[in-house]
Amino acid sequence: MDNNVFGDGIKKLVLMGIGAVAVTAEKSQQIVDELVKKGEITVEQGKELNQELKRSVKKSFEDVEAAKAEAEEKAADKADELGKKISDMSAEELEKLKAMIKEAESAVKGGDDQ
Repeated sequence: MDNNVFGDGIKKLVLMGIGAVAVTAEKSQQIVDELVKKGEITVEQGKELNQELKRSVKKSFEDVEAAKAEAEEKAADKADELGKKISDMSAEELEKLKAMIKEAESAVKGGDDQ
């Protein structure tokens, strides 16, 4: 069974998460710099906020990586489970499954033309 379908989707999700974290960190840095310029916080407070932001971004990145690993593991388990179920099917059940797959493919192809 090809697990790349699962892997590609998970990879895209992780990249979106990383992108969101990066944009948030960059915007937060700009806000801190602006607050320092306006004198609303001291330079020292700005440095502390920046350090906290860096820690927060690092933790977010680690959380995304952990979620990715967990999702990949679950997807692989489900793929293995599905493969086992298919291998345990009778010839008649396999034919029914093939017919269902062809029907689904036709529906998808028909929907693409719209």
